[in-house]
Amino acid sequence: MNIGIDMMGGDFAPLEAVKGVQQYLTHSQNNIFCIGEETQLKALFQQHGISSPFLHFVHAPEVIGYHEHPTKALKEKPNSSIAIGFKLLLSGEVDAFLSAGNTGAMLVGAMFSIKPIKGVLRPTIATLLPKLSGKTGLLVDVGLNADCKPEQLNQFAILGNLYAKHILNITEPTTGLLNMGEEEGKGNALAQATYPILKENTVINFVGNVEGRDVFNDKADVIVCDGFTGNIILKTAEAMYDAAAHQNLGNDAFFGRFHFENYGGTPVLGVNKPVIIGHGISNAKAFSNMILLAEKMIQTKFCEIITHSFENL
Repeated sequence: MNIGIDMMGGDFAPLEAVKGVQQYLTHSQNNIFCIGEETQLKALFQQHGISSPFLHFVHAPEVIGYHEHPTKALKEKPNSSIAIGFKLLLSGEVDAFLSAGNTGAMLVGAMFSIKPIKGVLRPTIATLLPKLSGKTGLLVDVGLNADCKPEQLNQFAILGNLYAKHILNITEPTTGLLNMGEEEGKGNALAQATYPILKENTVINFVGNVEGRDVFNDKADVIVCDGFTGNIILKTAEAMYDAAAHQNLGNDAFFGRFHFENYGGTPVLGVNKPVIIGHGISNAKAFSNMILLAEKMIQTKFCEIITHSFENL
């Protein structure tokens, strides 16, 4: 198993990426391809006493900054850590690629280099939802697709269900449509048009509309919405965690599960190979968990599962 990581992406890279790789290698023996400025990376690994036959360095002298235009940067910086990462993924030299760098560049690379799985109208991204019961749910989409059509939300539901089953190990996930009321017929034009499509979808267990107050309870394992709405919920949840930490509740069992480092990153669902996007402020634990997620996606052959599912639709 070969996992590629952009060592230069993130506010605290490459140091925290180096520490994250160190954490991961304490309990795993998969090959890690560290993509970045080789001299700098080797010095950091040596400084922290990290040596392993599973470490491989791929020199990338350029870095795509957070404020650079994604498409333009990928074209003008072919030797950047993100561009080289996608080249390795496309060629099969690595089985998964992850970065906490420029999100737009990661999405453009996933869309136009790895490409969507046949039949997928639009790839999507999701976030994990800590439940009050101790369980974990999924919210999809959370920002990749601000404007959506009903058919796309239907596919998000399918992709979310596959992720819940094969990555979160939820045996029979339930799916709800985020809306302003529980009754059928509620909501804006998108919600009203999406409801009957989800209701007729036999590959998911649709439980109807769910409201904002249901996000953290067990009414639905997978909650579907457009990316505009989902991103607002995601940012609100992050603000809740910040407020809880400010009130010294950061160690609370429930609020503690909101911390991004516990999940590492989010995969781009619906593309042909595992691509994982991390938070810009990722620390060592977050990088380690990103690699663990990549490992699980490879082990379960998750992208192949999506491919087969859409072939049979």
